[in-house]
Amino acid sequence: MKILKYCPNCGKESLHWNGEKKWSCPICNFSLYNNVAGAVAVVIRHQEEIYLTRRVKDPKKGKLDLAGGFVDPKESAEEACKRELFEELQLTVDISKLKYLTSLPNVYEYKEIDYNTIDLFYEYIVPEKFEVSLEASEISETVWIALKNLNLEDLAFDSQKTFFEAYLKNM
Repeated sequence: MKILKYCPNCGKESLHWNGEKKWSCPICNFSLYNNVAGAVAVVIRHQEEIYLTRRVKDPKKGKLDLAGGFVDPKESAEEACKRELFEELQLTVDISKLKYLTSLPNVYEYKEIDYNTIDLFYEYIVPEKFEVSLEASEISETVWIALKNLNLEDLAFDSQKTFFEAYLKNM
């Protein structure tokens, strides 16, 4: 967060980061907030298996991930789930069948900036396993993994590790 130095209002090298969520300029009294961003993660499930993706880019390149992403402005979390699943997996989902599970805080590190997120977890049950053509820019592969074989250390994000610890206990 320290890489932002110049005030976008007065142009001076005067921005100060408060260490949590706000930059301020003592010269012109400008404030810039780094508020929490909404993100969705969808557990696509068939019986006792889940469908995971492998990240092709940083952050956490090569790690397993749930399909999902950031919620766009003026978009509901459910609409974000539908959009992200189609963008990443070419999977068309019925929003009414998405089941909200929980939310967890997370930090998404990207180009030396820590974005605080609130990750909203959903479950989407499918009647049969499927394979999809990949969005090569985001995903290197997809895998079906039995829940009992899921290694939490293979997951990209701490919020997903925390989520699956609880999710697996409730199975």
